[in-house]
Amino acid sequence: MPVVLTRGAPWRVILLFAVPLLIGNIVQQLYQFADAAVIGRHLGVTSLAAVGATGGLLFLLLGFAIGVSSGFAVPTAQAFGAGDRRGVARSVVAGTILTAAISIVVSLGGALAAGPMLSLLRTPAELLPEATVFAQVSFLGAGTVMFFNYLAAIIRAIGDSRTPLRYLVIACVLNVVLVVALVMGAGLGIAGAALATCLAQLASALLCLAHVRAKVPALHVAREDWRIDRAALAEHLRIGLPMGFQASIIAIGSLAVQIRINTLGPDAVAAYTTYARVDGLGVALLQSLGLAATTFAAQNLGAGQGRRIRRGIVQALGLAVASSLAIGLVLVLAARPLVRLFVGEGSDAVVEMAMLPLHINAALYSVLGVLFVLRGALQGLGQPAVPMVTGVIELVMRLGTAIVLGAMFGFAGVVWGTPLAWAGAVALLVPAYMRAHRSLAALPDGPAVTGSFPAVTGQIPAVTGQIPAVTGSFPTVTGSFPAITGAMPALTGAVPAVTGAFPAVPALAGEASSPALSDPAPAAGEREPVEDPAVRPETAPAPAEPDASDPARELVSTASGSFPAGA
Repeated sequence: MPVVLTRGAPWRVILLFAVPLLIGNIVQQLYQFADAAVIGRHLGVTSLAAVGATGGLLFLLLGFAIGVSSGFAVPTAQAFGAGDRRGVARSVVAGTILTAAISIVVSLGGALAAGPMLSLLRTPAELLPEATVFAQVSFLGAGTVMFFNYLAAIIRAIGDSRTPLRYLVIACVLNVVLVVALVMGAGLGIAGAALATCLAQLASALLCLAHVRAKVPALHVAREDWRIDRAALAEHLRIGLPMGFQASIIAIGSLAVQIRINTLGPDAVAAYTTYARVDGLGVALLQSLGLAATTFAAQNLGAGQGRRIRRGIVQALGLAVASSLAIGLVLVLAARPLVRLFVGEGSDAVVEMAMLPLHINAALYSVLGVLFVLRGALQGLGQPAVPMVTGVIELVMRLGTAIVLGAMFGFAGVVWGTPLAWAGAVALLVPAYMRAHRSLAALPDGPAVTGSFPAVTGQIPAVTGQIPAVTGSFPTVTGSFPAITGAMPALTGAVPAVTGAFPAVPALAGEASSPALSDPAPAAGEREPVEDPAVRPETAPAPAEPDASDPARELVSTASGSFPAGA
């Protein structure tokens, strides 16, 4: 059900919107837990490390695709906040077309480049065969992942974060069932794990689409909406591409880290993979607040409520910092048992290595919380450039630490790249948002949208003609009407209805200057007659009775009847 975020206490609507997102992120992490647990315990640590070795490459391409498709939903949220139904429909069409095009490129390009790219990443030889298979299957199913994420994004854009959660839970449960069936039952190995994810995403995407068609009329499109122009596509790309590039740039930094980790051996790869799974739980809530900030800012910008955006983002920052402290404390206390879920007995070295980055990140989650909220706010305001630049900063920080600190301290030096990347990004986001914060103060709060889009039960007929533009103004009458001393002739026709306001008639001496009442302007070379000041309308002799048969005689319409204009 569409929900507007333009009314109510900002912190409350942001938190209520974020809770389903948080549950969805946790569910995703749990199914990744199950995925990794089945692979690690049934196929072995080597297979688990092979999946981990593909993480950077998958993040590079799929992260770009998902980031772009999420960006395409920002104009949808802005149009919904403004109450522009046609704008919502056209935004949905533009996003659908662009998502389809990008998914084809990513699927084919990723599958063909998977093997060579993993070799360039210095994937250990013993991991390369399984890692290549896992990556190829994942890329071939990229279209299902993209469309599910795009459908979820546009549903969230109209304020509904619960429906995507429902279908995400279905996808996760189905994924766990399929992993067990395909890996342990059918014996498909690492390929079965990737195929399970693709099939689960496909099923959820189809269910999500059926839900939109049946119950979300606000996102319905008509045939004429598919006549999209280049300007609409360009606007979606203006917001979506930087969000995709931001994810890809961050992924390149992750690839640099992955390359360095790969050189440290299979134990380091397994430890880093396990750490990333557990760390995802801590990141889930903060990421949810960032997504909520994006939708909140976009809807309220569309509604013209600048001061409300200012209040809401400040309150979201408070929620992020408080949540970061609580999550960090929980992860510090529960790090060891969580790591043990992935690693069996006899791998104590892997457990100790995985716990180090978990403790470091847990202490600095507050920086990550500020990063997610400010980045999400700027993206919702339609300012994706600075968030994209922060991705470059994260790349530089991760690359620098992987090269410099990794050479000095090995695994311990590499894992410091993540919190340092957070700090570098926040250093740029804070002044960028402060500028936006000040500019929002000058934006007057428009009326909040107090209802939801009504269900559309019929179709609006297409307009096949154009409404003529009024290019002239109503003439102003500056003279006075001459006195009529003759008898008013009987009216034989209907008195025309007056549909506009009668213009004010200032009482000035002289003839009426209205084009409808005055004589034609003198031709070139003629002298305009000079009015005799001695003769005034009220003292002028009565005009001769006009001949009723005179064809030049016409009727001039007034507010109450007609009078003869004179011969």
